[in-house]
Amino acid sequence: MLRTGPGVNSWKPGAEVVAHCLSVELESADGHNDTMLDPEQRIWGFETNFGGLAEIALVKSNQLMPKPNHLSWEEAAAPGLVNSTAYRQLVSRNGAGMKQGDNVLIWGASGGLGSYATQFALAGGANPVCVVSSPQKAEICRRMGAEAIIDRTTEDYAFWKDDGTQDPREWKRFGKKIRELTGGEDVDIVFEHPGRETFGASVYVTRKGGTIVTCASTSGYTHEYDNRYLWMSLKRIIGSHFANYREAWEANRLIAKGRIHPTLSKTYRLEDTGQATYDVHHNLHQGKVGVLCLAPEEGMGVRDQAMREQHIDAINLFRDDHKNGRDVR
Repeated sequence: MLRTGPGVNSWKPGAEVVAHCLSVELESADGHNDTMLDPEQRIWGFETNFGGLAEIALVKSNQLMPKPNHLSWEEAAAPGLVNSTAYRQLVSRNGAGMKQGDNVLIWGASGGLGSYATQFALAGGANPVCVVSSPQKAEICRRMGAEAIIDRTTEDYAFWKDDGTQDPREWKRFGKKIRELTGGEDVDIVFEHPGRETFGASVYVTRKGGTIVTCASTSGYTHEYDNRYLWMSLKRIIGSHFANYREAWEANRLIAKGRIHPTLSKTYRLEDTGQATYDVHHNLHQGKVGVLCLAPEEGMGVRDQAMREQHIDAINLFRDDHKNGRDVR
């Protein structure tokens, strides 16, 4: 941190921080129970013009959180939005309120969102049922500690039988596979974000009284599902978007304690931001990627080397170098 403005008392210049990328005004009463309900809520650096990739950026004091001491700058920045989003979606009372023993179906379990959801499920005593699209991604989930894994490509699920109609037979086949992995139980929670392609199946496989919590629709916004399996089985659909400051703080605290780990796979120089965007758009990455803005090289900013050594395998789990047998320190 370079400088603080008038009225800032909790932070001092020189503090090492990460930014919660939520900007709120709180002039309306609507946001005072949950700042995500503030009518002026914006994603900082995306919906505001203060510079998510700038060398010097302006943030509000209620966006700041302590940087985890055992991580480098790029590792500490990587969890950010996705870690907080997964926390609210699964753990928070504003989301699914996950508890010990829950079976949690996680779509894209090795991806940017799903990898944190998988970690939260494992850390919270739940059983993640991880859906992935390749044997390589299945192996990442196993290395995180998950045991129930479905490779949807190998199983060749086709939930849509034509352009306009979903196939309930595929829902049933998917549900049967889940029960094979859970000892005959249906899932308590579905961590939803693909949207159109998966939503009908997600509603169907959720247990009676269970919860489908959704934060995105990457395969399409128009969802189709059989409402009989929702209303007659007393299931809930919860919309979840990003996280408020308290939820982001708690999610970052778990990173700092070494309970949840960054899923950084690759770091790009600032001038290679276009390539990073291309790779993410075409799903050529695992977990998250980072862009160096001020740091001249990777690995800077580690303050607690002993703690880092304790968690180094988990920190490097998604790294390309780690797959080749070299630790990134």
